[in-house]
Amino acid sequence: MQITSKFTIAIHIITAIDYFGDTMKVTSSFLAGSVGANPVIVRNVMGNLKAAGLIETSQGKSGIRLARKLDKITFYDVYRAVECVDDRGLFHFHENPSIRCPVGRNIHRALDGKLRKVQDAMEAELRRITVADVESDIRKEVAAGH
Repeated sequence: MQITSKFTIAIHIITAIDYFGDTMKVTSSFLAGSVGANPVIVRNVMGNLKAAGLIETSQGKSGIRLARKLDKITFYDVYRAVECVDDRGLFHFHENPSIRCPVGRNIHRALDGKLRKVQDAMEAELRRITVADVESDIRKEVAAGH
């Protein structure tokens, strides 16, 4: 299992919109260059962010803007926007464990609660971290000459 790069691309996009938004018009082409990804991928992620109410886009003078302040956008918000975790959860179970095997017959019952606890813990941590935390660290790195 691995969370796709759409999550980090989305964090990058949101951070760049805020970082550059006061000094220049932020466009999808600019963001694709900053991310270092295909513009189609960036536009797809932006579509997810827009649908989740995290960014606003316009063809006019303003370009792309945040719909909320950075300290009100959690990692969990971004994760839900781009990862599309469904009701089955983060962990997907193999489909045909053997009912003739004592392990296969009981693996679901033995693992389900534990995997739910892992997902709940991860999601609780995602709710604690905001994109403002990321931008703050970026500004510190820039100030340090990096």
